[in-house]
Amino acid sequence: MPWIELSLDTTHEAVDWVRTLVAETINIDDIHITKYAAQNLDAEDIAHPPWSFTIRLYLAYDVHSRLRVEKIVNLLSPLYRTGLTTEIQTTVVEEKLTNADVLNPVAHRIGKRFVVLAPDVLYQSQAADEIILRLKTSLSFGSGLHPATILSLQLIERHIVPKMNVLDLGAGSGILSVAIAKLGATVLALDNDSIAVQAAQDAVHLNKVEQQVTVMEGSLGCGSELGHWMGGDSINNVPKIEAIEKFDVVVANILARMHTALANDYQKALRQTNPQSGLLITSGFTTDHEEDVNRALTEAGFEFVDCERLNEWVALAHRK
Repeated sequence: MPWIELSLDTTHEAVDWVRTLVAETINIDDIHITKYAAQNLDAEDIAHPPWSFTIRLYLAYDVHSRLRVEKIVNLLSPLYRTGLTTEIQTTVVEEKLTNADVLNPVAHRIGKRFVVLAPDVLYQSQAADEIILRLKTSLSFGSGLHPATILSLQLIERHIVPKMNVLDLGAGSGILSVAIAKLGATVLALDNDSIAVQAAQDAVHLNKVEQQVTVMEGSLGCGSELGHWMGGDSINNVPKIEAIEKFDVVVANILARMHTALANDYQKALRQTNPQSGLLITSGFTTDHEEDVNRALTEAGFEFVDCERLNEWVALAHRK
């Protein structure tokens, strides 16, 4: 059977964006990610290689192919214009990549304790305190490859303690909720995208943390009025959670504009029952937006306490 193969090279940052943007067009089995192999680079590129992965998207070659290709190109064009991906290349092929060709890292280490693995990878722990996070490939944000996810996990590792009650807002793939649960806390995993909700539920079951994590479609406070967090199709009738001093920690890996809009809702949702509670961890934005986020949170009554940085990406921790 012939296929149309759409290929593009990406940075670490763009992997989750690509998968999220094409979620309504591409079946998950038709997305393949491989490590970037440099070809025909000039001297400057060799010294500073810009790409980390190559993504191949496969569409059945039929009468609908042209319109579907155009839709995907239009969806991904902002990433190309901002330098996060190469331009899409289109080829007709007889076969898709085999599973053996697909990127399947044996152990993706984050922080001091977290190890992200595919569901079926056999792995022998290297230390007694390692925390294994098993994650299927999904079309939702949060693969463990994106800097925002890495930074969030580093702050989570440092600040989450057993018996905390935590809100994971914009749960995406569920990776942060699983990590929080495996540190001994209980979690409400909330997202306004149905694909993300399903991915988070899958991750919770895969990691056997159902007793600690509740997954819901919804938003905190005014978030339900701000549209789809990842820029997808508009959403309707998303439940609104009015949480008043319910959570010890709120973790939110979402866009900067969402953080600034939700600053007061974060404040209302957090409780202070001990010196470790009342904590807000925000990520999903670059240093270009750091000042705006920090200002909005300060005006809402938060105090900066910690941060992690990776290239231009940043995650912040504030306390109520």
